[in-house]
Amino acid sequence: MRGVIGENAGERARRELEGRAVVVVGLARSGVAACDFLLACGAFVTATDVKDAGDLGLDVVRLGDRGVRLDLGGHREDLFNKAALVVTSPGVSWDLPVLVSARRAGVPVIGELELASRYIQGRIVAITGTKGKSTTTSVLGAMLREAGLDARVGGNIGTPAVSLLDRATAQSTFVLEVSSFQLESIRFFHPDIAVFLNFTDDHFDRHGSRESYASAKARIFMNQTENDWAVVNADDSRVQDLARSSRARQLRFSEHCLTGEGAFFDGNRARMRYGENDEDLFMLGDVRLPGRHLAVDILAAGAAARLLGATPESIMRAVRAHVEAEHVLERVAEIDGVTFYNDSKATNVEAARRGIEAFEQPVVAIMGGRHKGGDFSLLRGAAAAHTRAVLAIGEARALIAERLKGVTTVVACDSLREAVERAFQVANAGDVVVLEPACASFDMYEDYAHRGRAFKEEVRRLALARDGGAV
Repeated sequence: MRGVIGENAGERARRELEGRAVVVVGLARSGVAACDFLLACGAFVTATDVKDAGDLGLDVVRLGDRGVRLDLGGHREDLFNKAALVVTSPGVSWDLPVLVSARRAGVPVIGELELASRYIQGRIVAITGTKGKSTTTSVLGAMLREAGLDARVGGNIGTPAVSLLDRATAQSTFVLEVSSFQLESIRFFHPDIAVFLNFTDDHFDRHGSRESYASAKARIFMNQTENDWAVVNADDSRVQDLARSSRARQLRFSEHCLTGEGAFFDGNRARMRYGENDEDLFMLGDVRLPGRHLAVDILAAGAAARLLGATPESIMRAVRAHVEAEHVLERVAEIDGVTFYNDSKATNVEAARRGIEAFEQPVVAIMGGRHKGGDFSLLRGAAAAHTRAVLAIGEARALIAERLKGVTTVVACDSLREAVERAFQVANAGDVVVLEPACASFDMYEDYAHRGRAFKEEVRRLALARDGGAV
């Protein structure tokens, strides 16, 4: 599906898409990017969303000005059934009735990730897992760039894959964070390297069950061949089980020392052994991010980078230079000895647990949002051992208070601003205040990034108020 020899991706995209009636469903970031790409290829594009124009912003208005037909405020079945192709955004449920109807009518329905992958020249590295995807993706991109490679980083991390295609060549490497929402809609998506970090319960609100969620995640291996690589977590039995479906060669990574081939920690050294190579990738002291779990994510990135030809020296340089990814244990500010961290990307229980445990200092955690089906009781141990208090916000605040009762102080707050202010009141100098939602953001914010930016703004307001400045 990567094209005819001698034909570049842009020529093939125009040949296949020009003049076709394409419906794009969902007008968040991925949907807007898909519209832009399809327009450039000469397709007749109709964009539809359940929201009205006033709720969608200027990007959607701009699409209308450029010739996209906007069909807003709902989805009409006849629009889908008459299309030559339907492209969905990740936030659109794969089981949406109009999509089911279109598939029954024989209309091809694909996701934005699948659309992009059909016109990619070069190699694809796909990173999935319940937690740690963004760190691994961003660090891997930095490692490849240090090695002098054309590394294009995107996917679920922020930049839609379809926006990375411009001027790509056969020497380009696409480093893509891929979610279960994206993977459930693939058909031919074929990563040369699939990195599977970990698996814990998440997204039951979308997938309905652990089995359905696991099945979506395992699709990352679906189209791999014996010429590809699967980089998988040797410490996670569920990842190992899911990886059995892959025909690719497997390289394991582990927090602990491994025998045989793999990437692992040997004391303070991150090492990799494969083929004739047995070498250091970086030193644990080079990692400037809090939390052992992030060091393991960087180890997985280093293993993938080495398979792609990056030298140990370039991997070491990238690790030493890498400070943080936005919304992943991102240090925001220190106010009167209290340090604030933004971990808005921790949208499930396991990610929040790891975030809380990342700090040696006492933690005041701000948690809550829209519950996705995880068990907050699994946070009791971390809360008891590490938190001074939990400030609970959003729709899930009562459930969080119920599940953590008796192990830490839980204070329900009506807004993020109240939570930040009260967290600062509770914290002592030397403590950390960390946004660890363990929930989706959609009850209060557009997405985790919107929530993270709002948190940083509230911390900024607090800092200005403490300095006596106007807010």
